Amino acid sequence: MSVNITFLGGTGTVTGSKYLVQHDGKKLLVDCGLFQGFKQLRLRNWNPMPIEAADVDSVLLTHAHLDHSGYLPLLYRQGYRGHVHATPATCDLCAILLPDSGHIQEEDAAFVNRHGYTKHEPAMPLYGKHDALQSLQLLKPEREGISFSPLPGWKATFSHAGHILGAASILLEVADRRILFSGDLGRPDDLVMKAPDLPPDADTVLIESTYGNREHPKEDVLAELAPALKRVAARGGVAVVPVFAVGRAQALLHAIALLKERGEIPHGLPIFLDSPMAVHTTELLPRHPEAHRLDAKALNVLKHIATMVETPEQSKALAKHHGPMVILSASGMATGGRVLHHLAHYLPDHRNMVILTGYQAPGTRGATLASGSGVVRIHGQDVAVQAEVVQLQSSSAHADAVQLVDWLGHMKTKPDQVYVVHGEPEASDALRQRIERELKLRAVVPEHGSTWPC
Repeated sequence: MSVNITFLGGTGTVTGSKYLVQHDGKKLLVDCGLFQGFKQLRLRNWNPMPIEAADVDSVLLTHAHLDHSGYLPLLYRQGYRGHVHATPATCDLCAILLPDSGHIQEEDAAFVNRHGYTKHEPAMPLYGKHDALQSLQLLKPEREGISFSPLPGWKATFSHAGHILGAASILLEVADRRILFSGDLGRPDDLVMKAPDLPPDADTVLIESTYGNREHPKEDVLAELAPALKRVAARGGVAVVPVFAVGRAQALLHAIALLKERGEIPHGLPIFLDSPMAVHTTELLPRHPEAHRLDAKALNVLKHIATMVETPEQSKALAKHHGPMVILSASGMATGGRVLHHLAHYLPDHRNMVILTGYQAPGTRGATLASGSGVVRIHGQDVAVQAEVVQLQSSSAHADAVQLVDWLGHMKTKPDQVYVVHGEPEASDALRQRIERELKLRAVVPEHGSTWPC
């Protein structure tokens, strides 16, 4: 019996990662992510999967970001009761992210129902906090570098991928075939995360391509962030920084701490971290020292560099503070969460600033802001964009095109097939061409829903 893979997400887009591997009647899902961005992508979250959830035999997660893990509560609600194998740090993060995701969806649905911003009567959340909490019981931690058996006769091994706490590449071995899933690969020079491990040999590789058509600038995030924060502080403004609660928030806090220590931004500039999820994630770092570069002193500074905002009342009270100040708040692409309230409040004032800290998927509010639009829609209302918008080019937690090709090129034995996934069409195709040209490998960008051999 051959091994094949069906691409149920993470193709033609950077979201919704789901890869269904099938052999001899068994079905294993690698990643279980939500679609984000354009409405036509988000609507896919409401469509039933082409297979019954109860027919899936096992699930593996590369990491905890919602575009890789956020569908798990739905999978559980639809009847899946098998294991979800992930690294210990990914399990810890899912315990934070998934209930928060359910809670935010319930809050957003309640908000639009309360204010009449919906065409649906009533608007319903995709899933709720209870669904998310139920799904957590499926998580089974697996240590990096130690092989385990997700199904009888199948073997899987996690290796360090950088990117965020717990992120892993996965080598899946079945029927004498070795399939390597890169997951989201971090940068070798990341401020916080350790460099990804070099890849093991494999017959088939799925490689992400978020930055498949770009190279990161030579200047680092400190050189970009310092002048922006100095400008907004000098004019007494408020900098709203949409951040991914896992990874980006901690990296930005560390960068701000370094800039204050060097005297490059005012030492007394108030910093607020307004995201319970980001606060709890920051507290996880000391529990997983094997994954990051921060020593005990840096971790202690990180703990005290910002005022940690947890309750809704504390978040609302920030609106009464005067600038200068910096508010880091989730989500990173401004698709939901508390950052929307801050954007609605501060965008109309030219003294203020929005700092976008990473890739903004097409169709998100972050992408609208990055495009220079004078208006952004928040909670059913058009909000004027008078604030300065700055997009950092050097703060990404993803490897760029050169680093992706370099990672793939370190395989001692050339794979038979490379599938380029998790990227917008232009980025994926650019990486495909580069892989074929520079590494002389057979590379394909699969279409959504297509099935290919492994």
